[in-house]
Amino acid sequence: MGEVVAAGLLSHVPTIMLPKETRLELNEGKEISLVPALEKLRRDVFDTYDYDTVLLLDSHWFTTVEFIVTAQDRRSGLFTAEELPRGMCRIPYDWKGDPELAHLIAAEGEPAGTWITANDDHYLPLYYPSVNIWSYLGKGNPDKSWISMSVCQTADTEDFLRVGRAIGEAIRKSDRKVIIIATGSLSHTFYPLRELRKHEASDPSHIFSAEAREADYQRLEWFKEGRHDLVLETMPEFLKVRPEGKFAHYVMMAAALGENDFSAPGVQISDYENSIGTSQVHVWFDRPDTGWTTRRAEA
Repeated sequence: MGEVVAAGLLSHVPTIMLPKETRLELNEGKEISLVPALEKLRRDVFDTYDYDTVLLLDSHWFTTVEFIVTAQDRRSGLFTAEELPRGMCRIPYDWKGDPELAHLIAAEGEPAGTWITANDDHYLPLYYPSVNIWSYLGKGNPDKSWISMSVCQTADTEDFLRVGRAIGEAIRKSDRKVIIIATGSLSHTFYPLRELRKHEASDPSHIFSAEAREADYQRLEWFKEGRHDLVLETMPEFLKVRPEGKFAHYVMMAAALGENDFSAPGVQISDYENSIGTSQVHVWFDRPDTGWTTRRAEA
């Protein structure tokens, strides 16, 4: 029987891929906290945990009539982002896939009342959340498998819950130990082009609106308390501040981990930061019965 050993709500913001000197220039001479947090997460979790596969829920990969999960045996090449090629250019990637788990997830779509397809086309495009996060957390661990899943742009919160339930059931039916990464931000509104260069610093005062900032802070507090039920119950209100990808990445992750019964406390491992109006933060969740936070604190 498979299991989810840990999960994370992680930022993939393009800034993390810029050279350090450029990051400092954009942030008033200071390093953004997102980068050292990812480096520590790699050391403390991804280099030490017993896991087989990472399932990355990619909030930049939009599909229309179904959810898609990657089923290639391997993905490799050079990646240049269509959105920001100046900062994400010819990034090398090479990771092993997990076709068996991908097909198990797809098979659970119909029982869950939704549509999921496993796709093994080696020409299927990549999106930078998958590449950016793998570059920090997966590169150099060739025995670990990575698969990505899309966000269906015609779907809503109920659809995301159904997909999450399918993911959870598929993992239980597998023999895999899985880490789920929900990659994307909380509130996500950019400043207009003529204004955005005034808001490149990471200070939260630059978040697009006070309403968005307060909504984010409330959810970060609920994460800390393990109150995922409240986050899910208040999705209609949160959608008003335009979370990235309708917050599908988080909703799918939460549903895979038990939905309203999901109670793992979130450990905020980075500061809450701005990126030209959008929120950026890393929050890590371990299963409540693993005692991971205590073990790490005592280590």
